[in-house]
Amino acid sequence: MNSPQHSGAEETRLVAERTVDASPATVFSLLTDPSKHHLTEPTDWVRGSLEADPAPITEVGRVFGMDMFHVDAGGHYEMYNQVITLEAERAIAWKPSQYGADGTLASGGWVWRYDLAATPAGTRVQLMFDWSETPPQLAGELGFPPFATEFLDRSLAALAHAVETVPK
Repeated sequence: MNSPQHSGAEETRLVAERTVDASPATVFSLLTDPSKHHLTEPTDWVRGSLEADPAPITEVGRVFGMDMFHVDAGGHYEMYNQVITLEAERAIAWKPSQYGADGTLASGGWVWRYDLAATPAGTRVQLMFDWSETPPQLAGELGFPPFATEFLDRSLAALAHAVETVPK
């Protein structure tokens, strides 16, 4: 397992990178399983899937619900993530969203994205949190970025632990 590598932080994006001792297929399998997303969380912010039968993510446009908790967000809340990128064993990205009173799904403009690349040591995983589409007023109200790049490092460490303990 290698140490995390940073590709830098820009005004509206944080990026961290780590090589994990697992195949891209193993990493992708975990990332496309909503019932295992809490395993990539370095805190208890992501509690679990809201899906009665959390089938693997297989297509762009899929929405998967997550049970969340954060003191600064008022405690318990639900997030519905809309998949915007899905390339088998290469990339997955989603926009965290919530349903409005009228039933429409609305995003705050931020994106979580994982890019995977096979290496001789396993899989290089790049994790990006991008809030470039978040309205400036909302970004200011929420204090974006809501965490430092070290949070992404810890998330990648949690992902590495989860995939490295899966039997090969």
